[in-house]
Amino acid sequence: MAKVAFTAPRVAGFKCPPDKQQAFLWDATTPGLGLRNTPAGKPSYVFQGLYQGKTVRITIGSPSAWTIPNAQVKARELQRQIDEGLDPREVKRDAMAERARKRATEAATAELAQRDAIAAATKVKEVWEVYIQARRPHWGEAHFRDHVKLARPGGKVIKRGTDGRGVTIDMPLFSIMGMPLRALDAATIEAWAAREAKTRPTSARLAWRLLKVFLNWCAEQPEYADLVPAGNVAATRKARQALGKPRVKNDALLREQLPGWFAAVRNISNSTISAAIQVMLLTGARPGEVLQMRWEDVNTRWRGLTIRDKVEGERVIPLTPYVSHLLHGLPRRSEWVFASSRIVKMDSKNIQRRARRAELNGEALVVVEVQQASEAGHIREPRSHHVAACSTAGIEGLTFHGLRRSFKSLTEWLDIPAGVVAQIMGHKPSATAEKHYTVRPLDLLRVHHERIEGWILEQSGIVFTPTDKPHTLHAAN
Repeated sequence: MAKVAFTAPRVAGFKCPPDKQQAFLWDATTPGLGLRNTPAGKPSYVFQGLYQGKTVRITIGSPSAWTIPNAQVKARELQRQIDEGLDPREVKRDAMAERARKRATEAATAELAQRDAIAAATKVKEVWEVYIQARRPHWGEAHFRDHVKLARPGGKVIKRGTDGRGVTIDMPLFSIMGMPLRALDAATIEAWAAREAKTRPTSARLAWRLLKVFLNWCAEQPEYADLVPAGNVAATRKARQALGKPRVKNDALLREQLPGWFAAVRNISNSTISAAIQVMLLTGARPGEVLQMRWEDVNTRWRGLTIRDKVEGERVIPLTPYVSHLLHGLPRRSEWVFASSRIVKMDSKNIQRRARRAELNGEALVVVEVQQASEAGHIREPRSHHVAACSTAGIEGLTFHGLRRSFKSLTEWLDIPAGVVAQIMGHKPSATAEKHYTVRPLDLLRVHHERIEGWILEQSGIVFTPTDKPHTLHAAN
């Protein structure tokens, strides 16, 4: 092979004859360094050496990128590798692999740093909003409202229910909402539970239960699973003990209290609210199930009442004569049976004060009503009216759920089958035979339900004669 000392003019002027596929020019000063060119005119520096008796040729690079001195240095390095017993090709592959590993490590580090930044910026509130919207189709409206309410900030100016402060206070979960999701650990939640239990244990217990389910949901979502610790950090014994056990409620109407209770409730000036409260007792339904009743749920032909419950989705119970009388005596203002028009706007202290004054004067309490449309279209739970009525009747501590409990308790006087009462109230069957083998059609339920209603009215001193034709529905003015 002819060798020449490489110079810039010689390198630039080296051409490949058109009748050859490639041509080589070898450097006389650096062993193994050559210049290869093709008819297409794409020259490149190459190194050629002898490794373990075989010729090894490696491309160094284009003369446009490599100067002659740099190419010579590279050729000497490759020859040195051969002299050391190394295959320059393997050395090159190893170097490329190492660079690839380094780039991958740098990319993974950058991705981890980015994920950490996102995790640090992901607040509980953001995920909470995603959670409640994702689960809302599977919840009842009251359960959804609990999630919104318990995470709400305070500071809203209102007149009622603030113990004279004039503004609302932060709800139990609000202090957690601003924290990064990954910062929720057992110690944080236990401290929160101990703090909230001092002032509002009941709402704190509900908030804690909602929080536990929320964290379970986060652990099941790929985008949030890495942001919460393994295991539910809210479900600790210390947090549970700090919040304490809820007291068992046993408020219910006694048989001898029925006359006074009915007299006071029937005397409520708002006929819609009066009817709603009576229907709660006479059907044993949950307050929300009664207040969200639509006219389409009232079937006068087959004397059935469709209840949208939280267990089975809906159930059909008998439309008993007195309940039918109450419902058909209401004006049809909208799709809702208990449509919102007028709602009491008085705090409980004012109601109790007026109730005592009315009692001393031997008068029935008449609550002043104010016009206030409900956002939902139907009346909300009219607790103030019921409190006032109970105060007039001399009954203390009776809640709306206590009316549901009263329905169950009063049926004990009549020896009604427990399965019948459970089906009317919307309780899950408690036995295999009840669940899989007992089918009670509406007309069979009606036999027992009408007996229950008739007995309650009899004990209340209400004289009511059922008619075949209920009140005709009429539109409100």
